[in-house]
Amino acid sequence: MPAAAVPHADGPRLLADIGATFARFTIETAPGEFERIEVFNTADFSGLEQIVQAYCSRVKVGGFNHAAIAIANPIDGDHVRMTNRDWSFSIEETRRALDLTTLLVVNDFTALAMAIPKLAPAHRMQIGTGEPRENAVIGLIGPGTGLGISGLIPTEDRWITLGSEGGHASFAPGDERELYVLQYLWHRFPHVSAERLVSGPGIELCYEALAARAGVAARPLRTPAIVDAALAGTDPVCVETIECFCAMLGTVAADVALTLGAFGGIYIGGGIVPRMGELFRNSTFRQRFEAKGRFSEYLAQVPSYLITAPYPAFLGVSAILSETLRGKDGEAPLIETVRAARLRLSRAEQQVADLVISRPRSVLADPVAEIARQAAVSQPTVIRFCRSLGFQGLSDFKLKLASGLTGTVPVRHSQVHHGDTAPDISAKVLDNTISAILHLRDNLNTAAVAQAIDLLRNARRIELYGIGNSGVVAQDGQHKFFRFRIPTAAYPDPYIQQMAAQLLGPEDVVVAVSSSGRLPGLLAAVDAATAAGAKVIAITASQSPLARKASLCIAVDHSEGSANFIAMISRILHLLVIDVLAVGVALSRADVAQLQQWARMADDEALAASVPHRISHIA
Repeated sequence: MPAAAVPHADGPRLLADIGATFARFTIETAPGEFERIEVFNTADFSGLEQIVQAYCSRVKVGGFNHAAIAIANPIDGDHVRMTNRDWSFSIEETRRALDLTTLLVVNDFTALAMAIPKLAPAHRMQIGTGEPRENAVIGLIGPGTGLGISGLIPTEDRWITLGSEGGHASFAPGDERELYVLQYLWHRFPHVSAERLVSGPGIELCYEALAARAGVAARPLRTPAIVDAALAGTDPVCVETIECFCAMLGTVAADVALTLGAFGGIYIGGGIVPRMGELFRNSTFRQRFEAKGRFSEYLAQVPSYLITAPYPAFLGVSAILSETLRGKDGEAPLIETVRAARLRLSRAEQQVADLVISRPRSVLADPVAEIARQAAVSQPTVIRFCRSLGFQGLSDFKLKLASGLTGTVPVRHSQVHHGDTAPDISAKVLDNTISAILHLRDNLNTAAVAQAIDLLRNARRIELYGIGNSGVVAQDGQHKFFRFRIPTAAYPDPYIQQMAAQLLGPEDVVVAVSSSGRLPGLLAAVDAATAAGAKVIAITASQSPLARKASLCIAVDHSEGSANFIAMISRILHLLVIDVLAVGVALSRADVAQLQQWARMADDEALAASVPHRISHIA
């Protein structure tokens, strides 16, 4: 008998799969161990928080630390507004309302894709021949209300899901019958996508078209009735409709396999095909899948599977949640470490631990005095708590805590939309900025930073070039480097930049700042500076023309559509890079007075007093 799964150290986890009509819930006690599965009708509830509370009340459990939910909706930032259900909610506000440490909300098709590597052989039915290759790309196609298409790409230690809107690619008929169906729909729709036909609503349209082709009146049948009639063989048009549907699905699945090179297999999910069972196995799906002319032998090697697991999304959200909680380098997140170590701490330290577990973001933001006050302990107790966990002090502890807390924040910009509430705006602006800063910290090329500091420290003259929004960053740099008694100037105008660049020499350094790195005027100024013998440090996107022209590039890869809004986050990241360079130059020049001035500006007299000692220690 297989060994029993080891229970989660952080307690049971709440998992859910929420569609437009039904919501399925379960408790995962150990990896892959799902208990107390319940199904609710979403129409009976006003929102996510209410339906979760109803599940917990029905199964009489609670006190979860972590939850993951797959939902039939795009996920773009903190605010979710369902398209097929009148639910609207903030992920962060819901997490707090449900008293959860982690609330992960992902697209349901992403969850289905991540379920594939976890499927047992009994939970898939192979259609046709072919053997999967190890460590190969896997394709996924799922006809339901729409047509979901995705892929799984293997890496060294995990799978990466491929986001796709492939269902909206143009439909391509495979025979004369499908050409008739396409022409029939052209009279109604300006564009006929694959999703228009290879989906639940598409089956109804196909039935209508084939009834017209057969010269019979189409009955007002919905998709479940058409499938049932085809399974029973009681209606020739319904039988032909499902035959046509399976063939069209074969064509689309083959296109996905060819596009992705999916030698790991093509998997079919969604709510429609599993109902067909043996009818689908005996259909023309596989025959059409391999009917690709010169590439028929290629596709014959690609296996295809029908997902038969009753609740496959649970496997997917479980995998995504586990990956999220795993932390960097396979380590457990710090909050879980605190929870596990709590019992061996002193009673006073346990009070600090309880505060960290219940209010981690507050601990991250507050000074030691406020943390001590909220935990009702002394300030030395807070420090002892940190050292009991193996940290040098509170700063060291907070650094690790910040990494764990922000690991699930999307590293992308989510635009503010009309109708967003103040909490929505706050979450989008602040969370995405924090995420971008941490991404910069983790990916900053420190070797390039060290070289840039060396160039700036020895420069006879420093000029900073930035146009528009980047001009503010250039002016900030001028104020910082000028205080080191290095002749420094900032030029925001491209024509003045080009003229100034021609006057530079081999001992001079230009710092060119640009989000896109593609502005013609700035590139011309950099060419002029290089021709004059000056070194150019670029703070810009790594693959931009500016990065290629510069002597040295400090890459800041954060994409923002500047045509639609001011690149706020990129500006903040560029300012931070300037700060890093300025502090590095100050330390390398042992500029005690300047560092003490900055420390006093930050209202930290203790830091100011320690500056000489810190510099001598570094030296």
